[in-house]
Amino acid sequence: MLAKKLKGVLPLIALVGRANVGKSTIFNTLTDKKQALVSNTAGTTRDANIGQVEWGKRKMRLVDTGGFLDLDFLTKTNLTAKTIDESVQRQAREFITRADVVLFVVDVKEGLLPDDQKLAKILKGLLPEKTNLILVANKADSVRDRSEASNFYRLNLGDPQIISAATGSGTGDLLDEICLRLKNWRPKEELMADDNIEVSTSSGFTEEQESGRAIRVCLLGKPNVGKSSLLNALSGFERVIVSPIAHTTREPQNTELVYKNRNITIIDTAGIHKKGLKGGPSKTKENLDKKLENQGINASLRALQGADIALLVLDVSIGLSKQDAKLVEEILKRRKSLIIIANKWDLVEKRDTIKYSQDIYRTVPFAQFVPIQFISAKTKEKVNKILELICHITDNRHLELNEEQLREFICRCVNGHPPTKGKGTRYPRIRHFGQSDTNPPEFSVKVGAKEYLDESYLHYLTNRLRDSYDLVGTPVKMWVEKANTIHGKADN
Repeated sequence: MLAKKLKGVLPLIALVGRANVGKSTIFNTLTDKKQALVSNTAGTTRDANIGQVEWGKRKMRLVDTGGFLDLDFLTKTNLTAKTIDESVQRQAREFITRADVVLFVVDVKEGLLPDDQKLAKILKGLLPEKTNLILVANKADSVRDRSEASNFYRLNLGDPQIISAATGSGTGDLLDEICLRLKNWRPKEELMADDNIEVSTSSGFTEEQESGRAIRVCLLGKPNVGKSSLLNALSGFERVIVSPIAHTTREPQNTELVYKNRNITIIDTAGIHKKGLKGGPSKTKENLDKKLENQGINASLRALQGADIALLVLDVSIGLSKQDAKLVEEILKRRKSLIIIANKWDLVEKRDTIKYSQDIYRTVPFAQFVPIQFISAKTKEKVNKILELICHITDNRHLELNEEQLREFICRCVNGHPPTKGKGTRYPRIRHFGQSDTNPPEFSVKVGAKEYLDESYLHYLTNRLRDSYDLVGTPVKMWVEKANTIHGKADN
């Protein structure tokens, strides 16, 4: 993989604390987004949410880590995670050690608890520079609540920053304090010296990526097909938590990486059930919070709407189901580009890509132009091919033909296969062929006022476009224009 060192790396601020102290609410308030799910259920946040905060002239990254449910696990030398909760805490500790400033969040309504004292001691041991540890007393929603914050002086972490994330009270002072701690901030030496850095969620968003020029790629698919494993393989480290339990991922997760000088944002989403597509409740064997599950499904479809390219991940040993076919239809209906990722290829004994491709296309005959990439996220086999396809398809989406190319193309098509007569008595004559838009490309075919062009001819032109310009994976819109009106159009 060709990686490029990131420029404009921003400081990392980590929110840590035990469960249900309001870290996700603080995250949403400071980033001014509803990115993190908020719930009274302990362990709602699993994967770390990362967003950008701008205060004054300072830009910074903010990470919301999962709540610590087992503090003894953090003190172990060898953090081998055996459960989802342990994976959450291992990931959180990694962000703590990477962070430039750590916000230790406590709950003034509950008061000082033994777990707060224990976590404070652990943080002091993990952080060599105590000056970058800020105590945040959250949920101070009233004057009485603010007075209770004095109990936290017993932690010996200096003056607590007293805030109410729910109302926004005190958050300005907190941001001022963070900026003060970052006054002499510089990127860490190992970050500056590492020429192989390619992932910016652990090392930093770049200002260029935040400007909206990144290619936005959405990972979709049923639970347990390997979406999170694929993201980890693409990013080169454990960005998200991987587990065989359905709906481990609940919130869309953004990972920024650079491949061949191109910024790519990859969004991992919750597994989508068939009933989730219809908006109804989904059934899973695990005892999960149904409300959170449905929130995750809705967020996945919203993430698709904001993406350029969708990666539909499937378990190749099971094949593409009717539910997957419905999802393909939803993706193309939204005019998103698509790559079908046939994962778990390492588990297939008799590898025959032609046979497996035919089986998949038989289920989605309307998506013959969609490429299928056979990979193993576990062994990372052919994973780099996905990034190559993402770059190629992005170029396809922005294809723009000049007048000479358009004229040459339509003349070649008409000479090879003249348009047949549709409705009426006249054979249609194509007066003009033009391009009206890009991302994805759109084309118009102009005929005479009393002439009709059969829709099958639009499909013919679309297929010739794909052949001529290698337009794989990208929908193409084409319509007929007649006497200043449009009487037919086709999406392919």
